[in-house]
Amino acid sequence: MFDRRVAPNAISYNAAISAMGKGSRWQLALHLLTTMRMSEAPNVRSYSAAISACEKSSQWQAALCLFGSMPGNALMPSEVSCNAAISACEKAGQWQFALGLLSSMPELRIAPDRISYNAAISACAKEGQWQVALSLLNTMQAIILKPDEISYSAAISSCDQGGQVELALGLLNKMIPNNLRPDAISYSAAISACAKRGQWHGALSLLREMSELRIEPNVVTYSAAITACDQGGQWQLALDLLSLMPEARVVPNEITYNAAISACEKASQWQLALNLLSLMPEARMVPNKITYNAAISACEKSGEWQLALTLMSLMPEAMLVPNEITYSAAISACEKGGQWQLALNLLSLMPEARVVPNEITYNAAISACEKGGQWQLALTLLSMMPDAMLVPNEITYNAAMSAFEKGGQWQLALNLLSLMPEAGVVPNDITFNAAISACERAAASGSWY
Repeated sequence: MFDRRVAPNAISYNAAISAMGKGSRWQLALHLLTTMRMSEAPNVRSYSAAISACEKSSQWQAALCLFGSMPGNALMPSEVSCNAAISACEKAGQWQFALGLLSSMPELRIAPDRISYNAAISACAKEGQWQVALSLLNTMQAIILKPDEISYSAAISSCDQGGQVELALGLLNKMIPNNLRPDAISYSAAISACAKRGQWHGALSLLREMSELRIEPNVVTYSAAITACDQGGQWQLALDLLSLMPEARVVPNEITYNAAISACEKASQWQLALNLLSLMPEARMVPNKITYNAAISACEKSGEWQLALTLMSLMPEAMLVPNEITYSAAISACEKGGQWQLALNLLSLMPEARVVPNEITYNAAISACEKGGQWQLALTLLSMMPDAMLVPNEITYNAAMSAFEKGGQWQLALNLLSLMPEAGVVPNDITFNAAISACERAAASGSWY
């Protein structure tokens, strides 16, 4: 690393530490800083370079330790070291620490600059702290530190994470009047905000606006727009956007395909969902758990229980472990296909697979028993839920009520109806109709008395 015939000086060390940072070799950067102490005292630049090395490797704790040790080594942090430490916190989403560092800068007689604020705003954005992000943006303007494109993009992203679509769009609209040109990052964040609220019209309008301004969308932009169509139930538009990507020279990724498959799933377009899944390996993309769960759910909605179970069986081969969403969708597919035995078998396999059933899982299993005329098993499952720390909801009670109704168990039906208010569940038309039907069946069969 160094010529052994020549004693390295501070400049040599600083250059080497910086080089380690650029190569994401933060441990070597710290080793060099330690070695440097043996020959000569590290200076502010040495520490700043080491903190920056930690920042680039997302080692925020190490960055803060170095920053905090500077005064003890008779070194006052500089603007560079402060900004590197804030950026390290930003990459890790540690917005409280980022704000703490930003607020400490005046005490250190360091004036925060645009980089300082942008990093702090980005840290807030990662954790959806949109109120704090907007407050920082306003502070920049108050101290005549003009926000730039990065400032606005980070603030828009914070509104996206916080589900504040109107504020996100408002910030985007302020950029051009402030002589700032929005970029793909700004628009992607605004489109993502629209997606979270299912505002597909707004998302597509922003996509068109990008074309008018000659701003090239990227994979994040398209993925956000497809997600907006997914959330808005516009599966055809989602597929249209996916088909337009090659023409725009944008390569889809796993997130893009997952959003498109999810759009097909919501519309019960299981054939299209499976077709997209099959195309992923050809596009050199590896389907993940989200992909499989969406495809299984698409099969579930159409009652294609065999395909749902086949997809689930393929997951271990793809080094994917089914989770509660997978099991719930597969059980629901069996329920819709009248396969109550398979549904209960899947439920029984969950503890062995270390997957904890949730309310959705039990509801699907109880509904499967109801469709199979297995009222006793439905009752057993209902009684197991409190032991599993699960609270039955309206869907649970209605499924169990329907099972009792089909089995002519009017006493159980009426008892369950009386228990619902105590459980904080309000009976609805389905509940009352099932209870009345159970009584009518009992009266017709002569088993009322």
